[in-house]
Amino acid sequence: MKKGILYAIGANLSWGFLPVYWKALKAVPPVEILAHRILWSFIFLAVLMTLRKNWAALREKLRRRRTLAAFLVSSGIIAVNWLIYIWAINTGHLVETSLGYFINPLVNVLLGFVFLRERLNRLQTVAVILAGAGLLFLTWRYGGLPWIALALAFSFGFYGLIKKVGALSAVEGLTFETAVLSVPGLIFLASLAAVGRGAFGHAAGRTTLLFLSGVVTACPLLLFAAAARRIPLSTVGFLGYISPSLQFILGVLVYREPFDGTRLIGFIIIWAALAIYSVDGVLAARRRNHLRAEAML
Repeated sequence: MKKGILYAIGANLSWGFLPVYWKALKAVPPVEILAHRILWSFIFLAVLMTLRKNWAALREKLRRRRTLAAFLVSSGIIAVNWLIYIWAINTGHLVETSLGYFINPLVNVLLGFVFLRERLNRLQTVAVILAGAGLLFLTWRYGGLPWIALALAFSFGFYGLIKKVGALSAVEGLTFETAVLSVPGLIFLASLAAVGRGAFGHAAGRTTLLFLSGVVTACPLLLFAAAARRIPLSTVGFLGYISPSLQFILGVLVYREPFDGTRLIGFIIIWAALAIYSVDGVLAARRRNHLRAEAML
């Protein structure tokens, strides 16, 4: 249990500070960063899969057409999510990216209701409505939807939805997705290198950061997967607020992004929705533990 909590904290601290990593690559175009992230992630994961001897299991699972189709779609979704995320960070929208990951749990609840016919209880319904009110308030005050936050939340929400109904583990899924995306990524990087425009190999620091982008992508995922096997899902969800909180703090206090009183009101409404959602999760976990204890008597 204690080890699982440490794994979850480690994963979320890594994700929380990841914007600092992408900021260090600000001079590189986001599409080029994305291509390197995909390519080096695949190489790292391929080595891991080989050491674990998991290739045969992955090939067997991919023989199911439904699984193959689902993870081809998820490949495109995660590429879009990563591209928006990197672009937003390096163009001064870190606060809005944090908003996207704050509202993501509520988007997951909504997608479960729409696509999996999961019922919303009263507290979940109040949380979703309140978060919607916060987004509408921000839209009204700023004259436009917070599209970066919504794009990140919904793309990651649909990505999670596919993962939920898919048959691949976290490592198997990301290995297949990065394998699929590595083909166009490698072609793109080769075309840049052919005309001397690629960032890789021209500056030692930048080249090292691009090379290690696969490690910084895969390691938090491995920690998260290890945590999910050891601790309750409610605990995983609660600790998941560490990463957007750190991103928010970085955006406001370190990178000095605009954050006035009006935006604060919108965030407070959404944070209140998350508090209600978290309380519901804690109560549900207690009910499950109580029923489990009764069943053992």
